[in-house]
Amino acid sequence: MSHPQSYELLLIPDHSRTRSGAPGRPIRSAVVAATGETGASGYPRYAGEGMEADVDPETRTVEAVLIDGEELDYGMSVRVAGAEGEARPGA
Repeated sequence: MSHPQSYELLLIPDHSRTRSGAPGRPIRSAVVAATGETGASGYPRYAGEGMEADVDPETRTVEAVLIDGEELDYGMSVRVAGAEGEARPGA
């Protein structure tokens, strides 16, 4: 299976969820590139712009992440916004 060579990741404060259940606005984004390694989670590792993440390419789920070398703070989440070669909405 071929994996994307890069993803755009968004750091989102979950603690600011509205009553509708929508997450807060992203407070940081990063484009991460494939490292060629497999992370502890068993998924491909991506790194860049201060973020390291193991991403399941099938579900586009971030399975493990470090932000500036630190674990993710409680109340925060990281989501995949897009992958290399995907058309952006409205583009």
